[in-house]
Amino acid sequence: MEGPQLPFQIQLLETHIRFEANGDSRKEVHTIVKIINILGARQFSRVAFDYNRAFQQIDIPLIRISHANGGTSELLPSAVTDAPNPAVEKFPAYQDVRVKSVRILGLQEGDTLEYRVITSTAHHPLAPDFWLEHTFDRSGQVLEEHYELDLPISLHIKPAINPDTPATSVDAEVAGSPSRMKYSWARQYAPGTSPPSDSETALNPDITLSTFRHWLVVSAKLAVALTPGFVPPDPQKSHRDQYTELQKFPLITEKVLAKAVELTKSANTQSETTRAIYDFVSGKITAVDLPLGASGFAVRPAEEILTSGYATQEDKFVLFESLAKAASLSVVPVLTGFCDYEAKATPRPSVFTHLDMVGGGPDIKFGMDPSLEVAPLGMVTPVKEKCVLSLNRANFLRLGTKGELIDSSLGVWTPAPTGSKLHASQKVTVNASIGLDGKLAAKVKYTLRGENELTLRVAFHQTPKDKWNDVANLLALSDGFRGQVTSVTVSDPKSTTDPFTVEYEITQPKFVDWTKKPVRIPALLPQIGVPDPPSRSPSGPDAPKIELGTPLDVDTHVTLHLPAGTTVEAPAGTSVTRDYATFSSTYSAKLNTLSATRHVNFLARELPADRAADYNAFFRTIQNDQTQRFTLFAPPTPAGESPKSPEKQKSSP
Repeated sequence: MEGPQLPFQIQLLETHIRFEANGDSRKEVHTIVKIINILGARQFSRVAFDYNRAFQQIDIPLIRISHANGGTSELLPSAVTDAPNPAVEKFPAYQDVRVKSVRILGLQEGDTLEYRVITSTAHHPLAPDFWLEHTFDRSGQVLEEHYELDLPISLHIKPAINPDTPATSVDAEVAGSPSRMKYSWARQYAPGTSPPSDSETALNPDITLSTFRHWLVVSAKLAVALTPGFVPPDPQKSHRDQYTELQKFPLITEKVLAKAVELTKSANTQSETTRAIYDFVSGKITAVDLPLGASGFAVRPAEEILTSGYATQEDKFVLFESLAKAASLSVVPVLTGFCDYEAKATPRPSVFTHLDMVGGGPDIKFGMDPSLEVAPLGMVTPVKEKCVLSLNRANFLRLGTKGELIDSSLGVWTPAPTGSKLHASQKVTVNASIGLDGKLAAKVKYTLRGENELTLRVAFHQTPKDKWNDVANLLALSDGFRGQVTSVTVSDPKSTTDPFTVEYEITQPKFVDWTKKPVRIPALLPQIGVPDPPSRSPSGPDAPKIELGTPLDVDTHVTLHLPAGTTVEAPAGTSVTRDYATFSSTYSAKLNTLSATRHVNFLARELPADRAADYNAFFRTIQNDQTQRFTLFAPPTPAGESPKSPEKQKSSP
């Protein structure tokens, strides 16, 4: 059975990349695309290429359309535009981050589009180091792919190549006196091949290479890159004297020192000092939403960042570290999104997705992420990986004069932050009523701390106020509520000292049909998300643990008002206690008002694999409880009147 038709198909994809010993490079891509239907024509009506003008140049020497009905056409230079990335339009300091795009009008089904793009890189901020990763297409989107690497032999770089995709040829450029080595691949799509997942691609690309010989080198050089004005210590001095010189950084100017004094003048403890600096950098310095490394890890001086009032995630670290040092605090930058405890992967910066910080006193350390603007102190976006890469300028002393590794005894991978230092909790209260017409009207209020709090803070912060109903509607749907959401109010996402609150009203016509006898309804409580038990119960010392996530206390309560005279039968409550979690529920009715509560409190992050059966029983108890129903008996119909449907009741005088 054939799969769905692709909107376009790349008939040929040719890539040639040449690296120089000084880190400069030239990448040329030649693409031939067959437009299959109107969706493909729309997709290629504009092609865009990201680059950084500070160290890159984009040239597009060829764009040609071969029309299905005959003839060809080439685009005029006026179709090409070069503009700052939309994320930096309002931030002049970052307008070297750009997009070169081409408008391609008139594409039709059956047309063929051909183009060449050349990207030249010179004087990259991390030069002479460079790195590369590539995975061949296996989806059928690319029918034929040619890939060529041209490397200087003097650097002794040997690419890591997937055994399933060996190079078609490997040869020297000049016979007898080789100075360069070429690796070439020629591949054609093989039907039936399963494309790898995104996580598999990140962990195991088909081709990787890097001049970074060890993760410690990555740690040292990126730490140095994030230090404006860094001057390497004199290698002729003793190790102790070199380390003393390193402590001069970051450099503190009078303006930065004055700002640190102003921010912390009322702080009496280290915790209060940290909060004062964090709240300023997080909430008062506007975050510029660029991917990690978009600037090549080039950063601005702290004073310039302070004056401009905006910063990328890298520059937010620069300012935070400078203010912290001026206040006699220290902070460590860490890269998240990839973990390589066993050092099996090719060391390279491109595998990381975010820059966080680790701070705190000698006895307690916690993650910080001021780039989100609305993350409470001590809270970061959850890190899925087990470890993070810590960046440390002191590792520079373990490198030789040419940047080579001379001491790998110090590890650079540290355990990932385990969530917020705040107690994670979620309280939901629902005050609702059902009328004689069967309409449900409810007011819902959330009070949150922890990962869910951060998710909602970011969502509302990044959404215009006139679209908050859309965010609240998604929240309602995720909790099992259906209906029209209105009157959304939230606490200030930037006010991170207190828990975050969200309130909305929701209505659902015809929620019940009173002509049915009896009526059964669920408790109007949000569905409690409980980690799924393992599908199998592996045993043995190497069996993976059962992940329960960050400890979380969830308390939900509903009060539902019914028409006078309604009779209610409440289900039985549930109570179960384990050493890793507790769950309880209560259901009651008094006159025409019913109440229900559910409370779950996860106390542990994980369980041994041999507790799978016990956890599965705990999980099923909660699932079964959430299926329980209240039974409602409609109020009696007054004498002399016949029962009426909700529709008729609504239209009666």
